[in-house]
Amino acid sequence: MSVANDTVSDRIDTAVGTLSPTQLALGLAAITLGLFLLAFSGDPLVHDAMHNGRHVAGVVCH
Repeated sequence: MSVANDTVSDRIDTAVGTLSPTQLALGLAAITLGLFLLAFSGDPLVHDAMHNGRHVAGVVCH
């Protein structure tokens, strides 16, 4: 079994090639909103929810 060396830049290139400009704009807006909530919310529940959401999406946090 071979292991793919998939980098963030590879994923961005794939997204830019397959998504429409509207989809890219909505995705960027969603990411920005999520980061804003994470950065400026003092509520631990928001932080934990964002952390769990990243794990569900397959993002390795730690």
